[in-house]
Amino acid sequence: MRETDRWLDIHPDTLKEITKRLHSYDDHIPLRLVCKEWNLKLGSNEIPWLLLPEETFKTSFDEEEEEIYSLMHLPVADEDTLETKVLEEKGVYHAMLPGMQMLDILIRGSCYGWLITLTISEGMMQMLNPFTKMHFDLPPLSTFPNIIEYNPGDDEYTFWDFFDKISNLERDYMHKIQVWKVVINSPPNNDNKDFMAVAIYGHCRRLAFYKPNNKRWSWSGFTRNTNFEDVIFFKEKIYAVNYGGQIYEFDANTESGTVVGGIHAPPPIGFTASTSVLKYLVGCANGNILMLVRLFARLRGIEKELETKKFDIYELRKGSKTWSRLHSLGNYVVLIGFNSSVQMLPANFLGKGNQIYYTDNLIDLKSQDFASTCDTGIFDLKDRSFRRILRDVKFFCRPVTNLDTVLGFVPVVVGAAASGGILEANANNTKKYKAHITLSAATPAARTDADMPSASEMAT
Repeated sequence: MRETDRWLDIHPDTLKEITKRLHSYDDHIPLRLVCKEWNLKLGSNEIPWLLLPEETFKTSFDEEEEEIYSLMHLPVADEDTLETKVLEEKGVYHAMLPGMQMLDILIRGSCYGWLITLTISEGMMQMLNPFTKMHFDLPPLSTFPNIIEYNPGDDEYTFWDFFDKISNLERDYMHKIQVWKVVINSPPNNDNKDFMAVAIYGHCRRLAFYKPNNKRWSWSGFTRNTNFEDVIFFKEKIYAVNYGGQIYEFDANTESGTVVGGIHAPPPIGFTASTSVLKYLVGCANGNILMLVRLFARLRGIEKELETKKFDIYELRKGSKTWSRLHSLGNYVVLIGFNSSVQMLPANFLGKGNQIYYTDNLIDLKSQDFASTCDTGIFDLKDRSFRRILRDVKFFCRPVTNLDTVLGFVPVVVGAAASGGILEANANNTKKYKAHITLSAATPAARTDADMPSASEMAT
């Protein structure tokens, strides 16, 4: 009995030392199931994973990037087993996820550890937890308000276009460009009546929402204004920013069940709208809202290849209607892309504060028919340097950040995704796994561009 008590009373630091030697996600699950005390001591931390779909083509790599590319092509011992010994030797955290036919699946959101996916061939939408393998269906793409007519099996859609005129578009291409981003207000479950999803959709980039038991996406109560670029749930409200930098606020907790709201704050003073700029909203722990402005520039000699050149940050203080410039994130990091834009402390994984982790969510500025390089990396606000990741690998489905809140992993800045199989909630139906890993403290795969111009140089 005393021996058992000794294990129950194990010091948290000792337990964390054990976790540092477990690099497989699957090994952490039985560790937490030993007893309730161990589960509590391990805690529940938010860990960012970078999910990498099957790459399709590479051009050339620096020597530093060659190692990480090889990790993306680990040998599979047999059709059910991933050979992970090489990962553990390199100290890389990894996970084997259910297979996905990445040529037919696009990821259009990532919130609370759940991915929002859509199928190109069928236009179906689904929320998938890649770690628990649970999934929930969302109404299909054909149920958005801009669709006039579509029948399963048809080759094209009839819809309202940019100018609110009736047009027709080929089915698969419509599926690729119909949804820009989806966010949810909480993890989905069968008992959550307050669950809600909001999507930026259509050629005009309007807002629509879904609530449980709805069969269609609805815009009822949302503004008919267009060109939204990001949307978040924050403090039980919905906030969205459009092309012009105007921020909108909506309340979904109404007795009628509809959404009400409108313009919340004008654009920041001095802000100039541009097609080479994307904006993101981030809710902060102190109640303030940040707007990150991401400026792109074309790579020399490469048509349609874009790269992030700088970030500007504006802050809207709680109760204020006026933006102010912000030059530091302090101890926080911000994650942006197809994921729900979030702020978090980096204490739970290898890294430091005052950085922006970004992935590529350019839809209208890149081809939807061919694989392309992705603008993914880390921007350090202190020295204004970029660490660019796998810049020479071309993807059909772009990488996305996923925040896992299930397990209390030790410091991680590494992610995994899988390919080669059918998307299923039942793990027994998954026949093949192949993990693709990128960026960890043990693998210096990201190159720092020391010659990157500062924000002041870019401004001039």
